[in-house]
Amino acid sequence: MMAWTLLIAGIALWCAAHLFKRLAPAPRARLGDRGKALFAVLIVASVVLMVIGYRGAEGAIYWGRSPALVGITSLLMILAFYVYAVGGPKGDRIWLGTKLRHPQLVGFSLWAVAHLLVNGDAPSFVLFGGLLAWALGSVFLINAQDGPWTPPNRAPKRKELIYIIAALVVTAVVMVIHNWLGVQPWG
Repeated sequence: MMAWTLLIAGIALWCAAHLFKRLAPAPRARLGDRGKALFAVLIVASVVLMVIGYRGAEGAIYWGRSPALVGITSLLMILAFYVYAVGGPKGDRIWLGTKLRHPQLVGFSLWAVAHLLVNGDAPSFVLFGGLLAWALGSVFLINAQDGPWTPPNRAPKRKELIYIIAALVVTAVVMVIHNWLGVQPWG
């Protein structure tokens, strides 16, 4: 029961820390630069709570891993890292970054969906489903508050290859870390 409390508290803290600026802009502005450090600490604390809670939570299992789902998840993770990365640089963006208003939130959503595919248990539904709901809710909230979007200029095409290679490298590194932590990320 304590693990579930930590898991849910971590998700709630993550959402609150990320949405505070949107939902309470005046109090966030009053915090100034010291608010950045405060919210960074809150986000790290939320991740710690989620990890501890998720690792200890037990619940119903609705489906298990299969080679097909693991393969699909691996491909989705490459796409998720790629989509997330194209939203990072300020100014000009590569092609996909000119088509998506919120590439980092879309990439994060793909990450959550990929994890839901291979983790068919109740704690995963809460963790990855909760984070997916936060990401999608953030997209709708930002769109409602900011109004129409003007796509950024397109960066030189040579940057496309850099992002593709970076996504492959990051995916490989994350898979090695997962394996090191005892979670088999490949079929």
